[in-house]
Amino acid sequence: MTSRIRHITIDSHNPYAQARFWAEVLGGKLSDEDNPGDPEAIVEHEGDTILFVTVPEGKTLKNRVHLDVQPQDRTRDEEVERLLALGATLANDMRRPNGRGWQTLFDPEGNEFCVEASQAEIDASQTPSQAQN
Repeated sequence: MTSRIRHITIDSHNPYAQARFWAEVLGGKLSDEDNPGDPEAIVEHEGDTILFVTVPEGKTLKNRVHLDVQPQDRTRDEEVERLLALGATLANDMRRPNGRGWQTLFDPEGNEFCVEASQAEIDASQTPSQAQN
């Protein structure tokens, strides 16, 4: 027997607000059992479940683990603009001249996450010889 990851758990001050933000980012949904003020909140998304739990301390250092997201129906830059409008803030721009790379953002509580290029952008940035490999 082996184990599987049941939840990706993220500490937060306001689990419900964090879950609402991430549900919008991922196109997921909050659990029907979660309400504002609850000590935890779950975002359900195609095979992934993110659990936000209340902790008393604030974030002080860089995350040791973070999420990387890849837009499915828009470009990376369009997705970054959408996420900024949802309440994220830009932390670092690591885009490369060839169209690859990523942008690092902070969620509303300061947790880092990265937005990578869409698969269409990756495919377009490859030379014909790279695309055959």
